[in-house]
Amino acid sequence: MSAEKHIAVIGGGSWATAIVKMLCNNCASLSWWMRNDATIDFIKKYHHNPNYISSVEFDTNKLNLSADLKAVVKKADVIVLAVPSAFLKEALSGIGPEELKNKQMFSAIKGIVPEENLIIGEFLNQMYKVSFSSIGVITGPCHAEEVAMEKLSYLTVASQNKDNASFLASKLACRYIKTTVSDDIYGTEYSAVLKNVFAIAAGICRGLGYGDNFQAVLISGAIQEIKRFVDAVHPIDRDIKDSAYLGDLLVTAYSQFSRNRTFGNMIGKGYSVKSAQMEMNMVAEGFYGVKCVYEINKKHKVEMPITDAVYHILYEKISPAVEMRLLADKLS
Repeated sequence: MSAEKHIAVIGGGSWATAIVKMLCNNCASLSWWMRNDATIDFIKKYHHNPNYISSVEFDTNKLNLSADLKAVVKKADVIVLAVPSAFLKEALSGIGPEELKNKQMFSAIKGIVPEENLIIGEFLNQMYKVSFSSIGVITGPCHAEEVAMEKLSYLTVASQNKDNASFLASKLACRYIKTTVSDDIYGTEYSAVLKNVFAIAAGICRGLGYGDNFQAVLISGAIQEIKRFVDAVHPIDRDIKDSAYLGDLLVTAYSQFSRNRTFGNMIGKGYSVKSAQMEMNMVAEGFYGVKCVYEINKKHKVEMPITDAVYHILYEKISPAVEMRLLADKLS
């Protein structure tokens, strides 16, 4: 694919901001959509996002900042979605299938669309008629905060079309970002959803006072749970030890920057779901993801004790202490 293809990033949060920072290293120009005109005006004047990883300074001469989604989509050849999954339908509400025709769509969302119980690729395919060959996924292990500090990080770009994946990977790669490509759009996307669920579990255990020894057993069980689920949903030859699966799980479960772990820690310490969400002022994707995976798994009937435990705590209001004691007896 030609290097002249125009890229647009949809979203104004920390991960969208980090992706724009990476792309600015290799793109002469790119579009950046966010819904807030005041934030756009601020970035144009002061060259940084006032709300997320504000230490990142942008060369605004490279940025086409706009709150007009139709205009941004029309200009773009490659679109990177980086809005929370719970708000994706609202964000795209003014866009129809014709407007996404011949566009390459990459999801950096790491979530499932609530109510639809669809990963982003399936949502784009079913609701917007985007072919799977034009759909891709961006996964870690990579936290926006470390991108801001230019700490060495790794990304996997997955697509059934290797040329599409290689193009975007080349645009994201730089001195502090190493990239690899994959054709496993289902496995990488479902794994990215599940690792957020397991990070919540790790946070709950930390909030309850469990130590590192139990955390190690928990995460060992988590990677097995990921393998069982993705193999049931999309059985292809994949190495679950690759960084897109195991690495992304580890960083999300253990990092101080993990919002899902932080959310879980608050739940373990006695916060209600609503109060934890309000205090964080950021979306913990695992909260929505666990409900969707729990419901999807009614069909597949995969053994998922950690997912079940998180679901029981967040949606059935079972005591975290009681649920984790029951889970501990199931893990080995």
